[in-house]
Amino acid sequence: MLDGVSLDQLRTFIAAVDEGSFSAAARKLNRVQSAVSGWVTSLEGQIGVSLFDRSGRYPKLTAEGALLLADARNIVSGVDTLKARAKLMASGLEPELSVVVDVFFPTAAIADVAKDFAKRFPYTPLRLYVEGLGAAYQPVLDERCSLGILASLPMVFPSLSNTRLGEVSLVMVAERSHPLALYKGSIPKSELAKHVQLVLTDRSELMAGKDYGVMSPQTWRLADLSAKHAFLLKGVGWGSMPLHMIERDLAAGALVVLNVGDVPQGGLKLTMCAVYPAAAPPGPAGQWFIERLNHWLH
Repeated sequence: MLDGVSLDQLRTFIAAVDEGSFSAAARKLNRVQSAVSGWVTSLEGQIGVSLFDRSGRYPKLTAEGALLLADARNIVSGVDTLKARAKLMASGLEPELSVVVDVFFPTAAIADVAKDFAKRFPYTPLRLYVEGLGAAYQPVLDERCSLGILASLPMVFPSLSNTRLGEVSLVMVAERSHPLALYKGSIPKSELAKHVQLVLTDRSELMAGKDYGVMSPQTWRLADLSAKHAFLLKGVGWGSMPLHMIERDLAAGALVVLNVGDVPQGGLKLTMCAVYPAAAPPGPAGQWFIERLNHWLH
């Protein structure tokens, strides 16, 4: 008998509770009162539970009815969500948006855009992953992610297309008491080579045997940018960091920008791009995500 329960019965049950009476529910649903009463009575018969106490002037929800009301709301809400999501998917909207974000990209930008995304696309789940270097490209290459917000690499990926978003500044820094921070004048590479450089390691094989921005034969390699940040603050070594991540440390004097000879004032500019498979460009949600990040950076 339970298999015969209909959405009309559940919607009528919910309306009777919300409106306070069968007559008010009938007006809301644009039906006659007898039809509303009949739907509720048939529902009670099918589930074997009295939903309302009808001994008073107005039907009063029973204890059992109060418990089943939440289930009824969940069922109706779930069906409404299914219908809305299916309608959007039929119009070309992605069923979900999976994005891998480069560890160097400003987290504040992603958080702001994600907040607006939830309002703009309430039925499209957003899956976010954070990686660095080649490991950030790998999820797009193997199609685990449909979109990457990634730093450009000195490599060519023929199967991928990209849209330029902007630049992130990378600065060479060390803790204020580090020998390089105390060095007078422009620091030559020969001096950098005397000290441990903290380097972000690639968790993929895409850049195996290739070093990106390494200037010292003495390297400590870390897989996490926050760990690198902590090591820099402790004076363990020197290294590059995104300027937006360490502005407070620079302002407080905890870290010092190194005057490296061939590094421009203001740091190296790292180009950030939206990267996606050339054969599967972003749909409406992905395009919106890219446009908002582009706007945020400019």
